[in-house]
Amino acid sequence: MQRKTVTCSLEGKEIIFETGKIAKQANGSVLVHCGETTILTTACSAKSASEETDFLPLRVDYQEKFSSVGRTAGGFIKREGKLSTKEVLISRLIDRSLRPMFEEGYYNEVQVLSYVYSYDGLHTPDVLSICGASAALVLSDIPFVKPIGAVRIGMINGSFVINPNAEEQKTSALDLVLAGTEDAILMIEGYSDFLTEEQILEAIDLGQRSIRTICHTLNNWQKEIGKEKDRSTIHHIPKEVNEAVDSAFGSLIKEALYISNKKQRGIRFDEINAMVDTTFFPKDADPKFLKKDVKLAFKNLSSNIMRKMIMDEKKRIDGRKMNEVRSIDIELGVLGRTHGSSLFTRGETQAIAVCTLGGETMAQRYEDLHGEGTHRFYLQYFFPPFSVGEVGRMGAPGRRELGHGKLAERALMAILPKQENFPYTIRLESNITESNGSSSMASVCGGCLALMDAGIPIIRPVSGIAMGLILENGSFIILTDILGDEDALGDMDFKVTGDETGITAFQMDIKVEGITIEIMKEALMQAKEGRIHILKKMLEVCPKSRSELSLYAPRIETLRIKQSKIGEVIGPGGKRIRAIIEETGVEIDISDEGLVSITSTDAASLEKAKEIIKGLTSEMELGKVYNGEITSIKPFGLFVKVFNSEGLCHISEVSHTRINDLNEIYREGDSIEVKVIEINDRGQVRLSHKILLEKNLQK
Repeated sequence: MQRKTVTCSLEGKEIIFETGKIAKQANGSVLVHCGETTILTTACSAKSASEETDFLPLRVDYQEKFSSVGRTAGGFIKREGKLSTKEVLISRLIDRSLRPMFEEGYYNEVQVLSYVYSYDGLHTPDVLSICGASAALVLSDIPFVKPIGAVRIGMINGSFVINPNAEEQKTSALDLVLAGTEDAILMIEGYSDFLTEEQILEAIDLGQRSIRTICHTLNNWQKEIGKEKDRSTIHHIPKEVNEAVDSAFGSLIKEALYISNKKQRGIRFDEINAMVDTTFFPKDADPKFLKKDVKLAFKNLSSNIMRKMIMDEKKRIDGRKMNEVRSIDIELGVLGRTHGSSLFTRGETQAIAVCTLGGETMAQRYEDLHGEGTHRFYLQYFFPPFSVGEVGRMGAPGRRELGHGKLAERALMAILPKQENFPYTIRLESNITESNGSSSMASVCGGCLALMDAGIPIIRPVSGIAMGLILENGSFIILTDILGDEDALGDMDFKVTGDETGITAFQMDIKVEGITIEIMKEALMQAKEGRIHILKKMLEVCPKSRSELSLYAPRIETLRIKQSKIGEVIGPGGKRIRAIIEETGVEIDISDEGLVSITSTDAASLEKAKEIIKGLTSEMELGKVYNGEITSIKPFGLFVKVFNSEGLCHISEVSHTRINDLNEIYREGDSIEVKVIEINDRGQVRLSHKILLEKNLQK
């Protein structure tokens, strides 16, 4: 293929797509350029699908090369290896955006790889990678229905900005990533500082217009140079399979879907599945149909019956109304020795949230293209297999766990106090002990309650809820607080967190094209009702944060010193700060701005370390009275040390009477009360003891 480029302009910012230059053996390969940021994205597909595969085995991996910013990774190993949490989250963004647009029945394994080869520090690569993946699939022979585009929307000084750069995003009240086709949104991931539903919808509408521009560009490019789609391996369920499954098991599936209890419903479906195997795959005869066709037909029939129940009968699996939230039960302080804990149960979903407080050494370290840093707040989500009554693998968290944890973490970040007001590092755990729909939103609710139980002065409490959708022939119904089955068999999973006045986080995944602004508006408004209902239940149990920290939490105090004094505290080679730590047993952390955090479980040790640091860094002030130590006695006066500085108390300022020899009255090491009477432009300090004697005489 010859080298071809196409350019798309968004609000004056150019995105350049290039193909035919690199990785020409892939099914599709595109370089995306924006400023000096360059990303290579490739799409490859297996030649055929396994006979047993009845789903799209799509794998997306996004990786940032440290060489893209002219450096190597820290640590011993300099080669990029396991994906970082950030890379996994961006891989999920790309996957969630692409997945709905593969043709139904295409089960060949597909791999999309995206590498950041150059990064200018401004044009962020995540949304560009989604656009690059779309372009690679559009130009390939892989059956991808139509182009998608992606943009980020920020809100800076009250105005929406398309694809704000990394510096602009630091001051943005909104971080919204959208992906979709020319006509509909497919994926939303966003975080905001309590923006209203109307503001969010306005941002989505603006983003949709920009996405339309990208899709139009890629659509024309596909017509010009795109490969013909290879649909030879697309598999459709034979009509007779659907008819046979419906005839034999339609009534049994409907009966099972009316069982409100998840466990009992699952047992009944296991029994029906066993009957399916006996009916269609007898041991003594060759099967008439492929097993994957029967399984798919069974799943589709279950989905159709559930959707018909909701659309025609207005009846949900567990008997609730469309806008009804499941029963909620809350307990605080369930774990005695933790710093804060809560047990949040909503229906058959349950989370034990635990809050742990600590100093800077407890912060989560990370490294990315912007450099190294630490997170003073992080939420870790645990989803053990027993939460769904199964036996499963235990080990490092999977992509789903990382994604759910980050969503809950970002939802709660907006309510945390500033570090100056609460200098702790905060770790939240969300331990999912039961799951039947939206455990990430249970993590938000339980996490907020654990923060309050720990005595953290949060700005205001928030809750979270997950919404579903059934869309049929232009008609739709929004479902509040969806069950696991409603998520699996429905068309949308839309999570929203916040309070009665605004939104802190939202995430939407769509399985079908056709979600309009009108549908999203209704979903947002119904979600607002649901999260306010949950928030009221939370406030009934915990109206405000505890007034005091747990007895078992460490105490942290902060003081701010001049940046020029940081070296005084640290000392040569860190000798002085190590000595303070050894003497007092505290932890000390000093930021580059001069904020000193002292952490200890012992109040006396904390106060001692604080006084030592004050002594090293404080400076004498004009007119103030201090109790100093005589460090040197000269014929002309006394040198007195106050804090870490010295001043001169001239012999004429020591007493009202004549003194022939100061050594007759004072010794080095004696204490003496002095007042600062002058500080000259060279920093030299004049002290007076006599002036204090005058005051005493007057008394």
